[in-house]
Amino acid sequence: MARTPLLQISDISLTFGGDPVFEDMSLVVQPGDRVALVGRNGSGKSTLMKVMAGLVEADSGGRVAAPGVRVGYMEQDPTMEGFATLGDYAASGLDIDEAYKVDMVADGLKFDPAGDVNTASGGERRRAALAKLMAEAPELMLLDEPTNHLDIEAIAWLEAELKQTRAGFVLISHDRAFLRELTRATLWIDRGAVRRAEQGFDGFEDWRDKIWEEEDQQRHKLNRKIKAEARWAVEGISARRKRNQGRVRALGELRAQRAAQITRQGTAAMAFEGGQASGKKVIEATGLAKSFDGKPIVRHLDLTVQRGDRIAFVGPNGVGKTTVIKMLLGQVEPDAGTVKLGTNLDIAVFDQTRAQLDPDMTLWDNLVNDPSMGVSGKADQVMVRGAPKHVVGYLKEFLFDDAQARAPVRSLSGGEKARLLLAKLMARESNLLVLDEPTNDLDIETLDLLQDILGDYPGTVLLVSHDRDFLDRTATTTIAMEGNGEAVVYAGGWSDYQSQRGSPAHNPTVKKQTSAAKQSAPKQAAEPAKTKLSFTEKHRLEALPDVIEKLTDEIAKLEQLLATPDLYAQNPVKFQKATDALVQRQDSLAQAEDEWLTLEEKAG
Repeated sequence: MARTPLLQISDISLTFGGDPVFEDMSLVVQPGDRVALVGRNGSGKSTLMKVMAGLVEADSGGRVAAPGVRVGYMEQDPTMEGFATLGDYAASGLDIDEAYKVDMVADGLKFDPAGDVNTASGGERRRAALAKLMAEAPELMLLDEPTNHLDIEAIAWLEAELKQTRAGFVLISHDRAFLRELTRATLWIDRGAVRRAEQGFDGFEDWRDKIWEEEDQQRHKLNRKIKAEARWAVEGISARRKRNQGRVRALGELRAQRAAQITRQGTAAMAFEGGQASGKKVIEATGLAKSFDGKPIVRHLDLTVQRGDRIAFVGPNGVGKTTVIKMLLGQVEPDAGTVKLGTNLDIAVFDQTRAQLDPDMTLWDNLVNDPSMGVSGKADQVMVRGAPKHVVGYLKEFLFDDAQARAPVRSLSGGEKARLLLAKLMARESNLLVLDEPTNDLDIETLDLLQDILGDYPGTVLLVSHDRDFLDRTATTTIAMEGNGEAVVYAGGWSDYQSQRGSPAHNPTVKKQTSAAKQSAPKQAAEPAKTKLSFTEKHRLEALPDVIEKLTDEIAKLEQLLATPDLYAQNPVKFQKATDALVQRQDSLAQAEDEWLTLEEKAG
């Protein structure tokens, strides 16, 4: 028996500013679907998701959601007018007796429901929007970059929740590891059309490359046919004019067919230009310590950064990763200890807040008005690594067209803003790069290119990221900041850090390290250290009793509902949903109790 689709989009077309975004696009989302929605920045992924959510109306075509199916959308920039706290906003779609669900989700996503919406950061507002969606638990969830502004611990929590949900969901994400773990099908937007593959993101790149190879072969055959027909026309058309007008018309149709083909967007011409070489020793920190309001950020950190190191800083949001980097650069004074910077340093910084971009200025003005890029007396030129270039020509290297050059920055997608910031960063020479969450919103192709050019960059890189795949591909050293002032150096990227952290040979109490370049593996302690809970585990152990209590209360309410006489006869759909919810909550309770017991034994 055929399943009723959760959502069906049929033959939709949509135009923005005279340019078609989609033409005659159709797609179906089935119950239980776990779909990756992928495509280049600016291809229309977020727009399509808003059409699916019913927030944007297409120029033509239809959208049909199955009866009784709720479609939930995680807003990128949620409107919170009329709400006093983030929790009020997140609970706004729930019955009053279900508001506790927001508290349960807030614990996993690490946001404070009592936070004032007027002072909340963009990341806090987005986490509240994600909490709202997860607490409402609709039958179809549409998640647009849900991992942005989440730390790795919160991403792991979200992964676990989505793995066990029975709802269907569609994901847009730059996080390869996240997509690989969760998806079983892929929707690919390419040049206004959508293709579907019944395989998760792990197989996307092979599938995409095969389609592109077939396209190239077809284009080659078409070009050869046009060339042959054109030669025939030149050599003998006058002698066969009346008899072969059909063949002449066919030649015109072939040329029209080739002209109508939409060529693939190339990759951005990105390159970090290494300037003069820095000294061999880039940064030397000795006995570094810093606290805020009595809370230690780092204690007794000894670190030597050598030229060519790729050092990643990882840890929960708010643990102080950016503060430590600023201390290492001499921008923040430590409470104790010293920092010595090496010679000939030329520092370039990628800021995750995009503060270097004025949202009300055009792309053109953002570049030519940058003091480090402007060319005196030339309002249409920018200085790129010591040589003047026309601003539009330089923007085209980063895949922006003529029309976008005069558009305000606020009209760009998140990935396009990141690409523009990279354009500013790459216009100058540097030998020390500081990259704070550079992967947010970038498409897969641009991420691949960024990884490649960082591999070829002759200078040194300090990196903050929650993208596990990017860390594995980029970092040679990882500094784990796990709270309470501990900053421990590990060789390699994220996976290496995880394996070493779990190794008996690793002593988690070590806070003093010497050279990040020479660090190959944590040293064996003279005596085996007692097993201790990490900062994350301590936090989890403290939170679990509340989680268990809330799950117990929820189970009691569901059992009370199911005990209602004639519930099944009067409302079988509600009865089934309550039964499913009860089974899920009982499973979650069992897992939470097992986790609490494991951590309690470890702590003891």
